Amino acid sequence: MKNYKIAVLAGDGIGPEITAEAIKVLKVIEERNDVSFELMPALFGACAYFATGDAFPQATIDICDQADAILKGTIGLNHEESKKIPVDKQPERGALLPLRRRYNTYANFRPVFLPRSLAHFSPLKPEVIGDGIDLIMVRELVGGLYFGQKEAGVNEQGLRYVRETLEYDEEQIRRIMHQAFKLAQKRRKLLHNIHKSNVLKSSVLWNEVMEEVAKEYPDVQVVNYLVDSAATALCLKPTQFDVMVMENMFGDILSDQGGGILGSLGLMPSACIGPEKAYYEPSHGSAPDIAGKNIANPYSMIGSVAMMLENSFGMEAEAKNVWAAMQGVFADGYSTADLSKPGSGVTMISTVEFGDKVVEKLREMPKV
Repeated sequence: MKNYKIAVLAGDGIGPEITAEAIKVLKVIEERNDVSFELMPALFGACAYFATGDAFPQATIDICDQADAILKGTIGLNHEESKKIPVDKQPERGALLPLRRRYNTYANFRPVFLPRSLAHFSPLKPEVIGDGIDLIMVRELVGGLYFGQKEAGVNEQGLRYVRETLEYDEEQIRRIMHQAFKLAQKRRKLLHNIHKSNVLKSSVLWNEVMEEVAKEYPDVQVVNYLVDSAATALCLKPTQFDVMVMENMFGDILSDQGGGILGSLGLMPSACIGPEKAYYEPSHGSAPDIAGKNIANPYSMIGSVAMMLENSFGMEAEAKNVWAAMQGVFADGYSTADLSKPGSGVTMISTVEFGDKVVEKLREMPKV
């Protein structure tokens, strides 16, 4: 029997609710396979700060260091509650960025998947969605503006100012390009390179390195897109895209737009992969306005489990079963209140009920 240790960082807001449903799925995976998961819960985010004074406390670091993979829930508070935490200790700066830095999780994969049968979730017209949307955004996750040097103060004119540095070196670009090209080879052999080289020198270097790496993947077609044009194209013709690769901030923005195309960030799981360790998380926020109401859909959290099964544990077939189980619940006409409105032709169920139905469908599937 294979044994894996998973650090479980339930987080803030709806994080604990949707994490509980993801754990149900892991339990069924254990039943169906010769595998066991040692779940190691730990505080992370605002809940950790209020309990320990640190959003990413040493006890959590120790658990993550031991883990074979990390399952991370949502973190963060609403604007007013965030003010109760010093700026540099707020969950995003005090926990999320240090997590990425510690494990060098430079490759972020965010699938934007909407089969035709679920087109009713999307705000796009049916003729735009066509036979469905199936693309993956590959985002460089530990460079650029978010990790560059930061400075704030008052200048000689007495004006407050801020300076943040956008910095990449060629190796950072090269390694994310290899990830994107390898993924493209497994799919439609089409890679859209997203940049802003008409303005940013960082994008000029980005493109130079991309062209060098492309020579190693002659079977992959590369299409270059300025990031602003890509944002427009994602709305007008999303089906043209398959694999998209981009730097950190562009990926942050466009992946949220991907959630808008689907109708909700609640339909977007993600994988953040480094050379030795990976963490898996929903792409959406902690939704404090609906926390505790049992209406948040756990799709993105369970989808993150599916990505963990495939990428960290080599359980590709079972990962596909998890995806199919979730899609099957939607196809049966069920949804949650955060994704659908009354009168939309679906049967409303709770967070817990959605998780139960996914588990039920998974149990019915042939063992792999």
